[in-house]
Amino acid sequence: MDKQQLSKDILKLVGGEENVDQVTHCMTRLRFNLNDNKKADKETLKNTPGVMGVMENGGQFQVIIGNDVPKVYNALVGNMSKGANAGSSTASTGPKQKRNPISALFDFISGVFTPILPAITGAGMIKGIVAILVAFGWLSDKSSTYVILSAIGDGAFYFLPIILAISAAKKLGSNMYIGAALAAGIMHPTITALLAEGNSSFAGIKVVAATYSSTVIPIVIAIWIASYVEKAVDRITHSSVKLIVVPTVTLLIMVPLTLIAIGPLGSIIGNGMSGGIAWLFDNASILASILIGGTMSLLIITGMHYALLPIVVGSMTTLGYDFIIPLMLAANWAQAGGAIGVGLRSKNGQTKSMAYSTGLTAFMGITEPAMYGVNMRYKKPFIAALIGGAIGGGFMGIVKVKAFVLTGLVGLPGLAAFISPSISTLIYGILGGVIAIVSAALITYILGFQENNAPQAAATSASTEPETTTAPVVTEETQAQDEQVYSPITGEVKPLSEVPDPAFSEEIMGKGFAIQPTEGRVVSPINGTVFSLSKSGHAIGLVSDTGAEMLIHIGIDTVKLKGQFFSPKVQAGTKVSVGDVLMEFDREEIEKAGYTTITPVIITNMHQYASIESAGRTTVKEQELLFTAKA
Repeated sequence: MDKQQLSKDILKLVGGEENVDQVTHCMTRLRFNLNDNKKADKETLKNTPGVMGVMENGGQFQVIIGNDVPKVYNALVGNMSKGANAGSSTASTGPKQKRNPISALFDFISGVFTPILPAITGAGMIKGIVAILVAFGWLSDKSSTYVILSAIGDGAFYFLPIILAISAAKKLGSNMYIGAALAAGIMHPTITALLAEGNSSFAGIKVVAATYSSTVIPIVIAIWIASYVEKAVDRITHSSVKLIVVPTVTLLIMVPLTLIAIGPLGSIIGNGMSGGIAWLFDNASILASILIGGTMSLLIITGMHYALLPIVVGSMTTLGYDFIIPLMLAANWAQAGGAIGVGLRSKNGQTKSMAYSTGLTAFMGITEPAMYGVNMRYKKPFIAALIGGAIGGGFMGIVKVKAFVLTGLVGLPGLAAFISPSISTLIYGILGGVIAIVSAALITYILGFQENNAPQAAATSASTEPETTTAPVVTEETQAQDEQVYSPITGEVKPLSEVPDPAFSEEIMGKGFAIQPTEGRVVSPINGTVFSLSKSGHAIGLVSDTGAEMLIHIGIDTVKLKGQFFSPKVQAGTKVSVGDVLMEFDREEIEKAGYTTITPVIITNMHQYASIESAGRTTVKEQELLFTAKA
């Protein structure tokens, strides 16, 4: 996938940079706050290679990418004139969309908590690792190593108000460092000791004792109010003294106000939320677990799961454990089970491949590829996944599985969150997750699904960029025949697994082989038609007379050469026979420019074929048999 090209396409289709007020990303999605959602071309985006789906929720315009979203985000920000300030609220040049208060709240929560997930996920995983080491007797809780590792794991949580202050201030468009200073002020050791003594006051006004380390609600409310104070002071202050006056006045107002009123109120709200969840699971554990486990995937689709983050963090910091994370695990693994059920039931090789691969990512905790790419595509597997989540969640409710560590990736890597002084919680957590997987897979297999809309990898997929000029005239009804594919290049035959691009190495786009060229010429491997030729010359799409769709991709990331060193000898629509010259390229110059010339030669409509049979060659010359696609 060419992240640069994809990011440019996305930016254009969301209405251009001038329509972007703010953009962030989570594990799998680009999350845009657009000035006008109507300016975005939603349907074209859905069909853009590299985009798994598009949805609007909570006022956000969300583009689902999958695991490569951080790279696409970085490329996107790099293509914007605002650069790293793409998230600044001052970016808007047009009228902003009006949003209802609930949508605005969800947008605010997701915008604040999404950027901090890497920090708390890393810290949470370290806490989990330490718990495992202690539980199995591999590390003494009296050792200095334990103390240091625990400090690393606890640091992000203890100073969570400072991290949240920075994120909330950025989301609100105020100064992040004033926000951090505010949080640091209320957490200063002297103030902490003063509050612990009780009977404190500021200018004659009583300061209510409260603990701010590891809290969420107090600092978020404080930064929200501080953003208005800062902007008000900024408006009335002359530009020559803003640097001195604005931060000084904001801190002088907000730190005492937080200690006197906002902090205690926030603590009451946070403790109330955590206590309410604890009461619910103490008195209606099974019902609550079934309900949350069964609907968690729906909450993820709508983005409402971000509303649970303050509750989860609050429970962790006030109770020391949380009931919701195990139910997230049940829901995530149920999505994996639904995808696995599709793989088991499907007769289509490409569908099986996609189902199993996305099922694995869901098992690891990233559900969007399985949810959007497979389960929701076929509908019944998604319903089965919801049922599986409810069943797995119900079991966890019965045995009261708790998470003791906050982890941002709720899947196999996050199982350490269930380690407690006893490993029974971990065992029950794994068992509940397995129940969710098996239930969803079994229900999917029994219910079945319509497979006539099976996804197929087009030759113009993300790795070749959407530069083609026409499309193959091949229908789904074409009766597949064995297709002998002759080598288009002289060189060394390699398995696709050695191609340094997951689109090829994981056979996402199709199956075949790669060739490490020793000469700079490409000839036709089949009798048929050239249906696409990338503008940069690096990718050629063909369709054989019997219906095999093929892609020859010269090098990896060679699109960046913008046609340099490539000399096409055909154009889209040209009829070709085996051995006709398609392209000449300067292999040595391409490699000098820093690009590999390894060339995948693949069948992209593998759903019409049963398997690929190698000719058994390790080196090959032009027009020698490379492989056979067996019908």
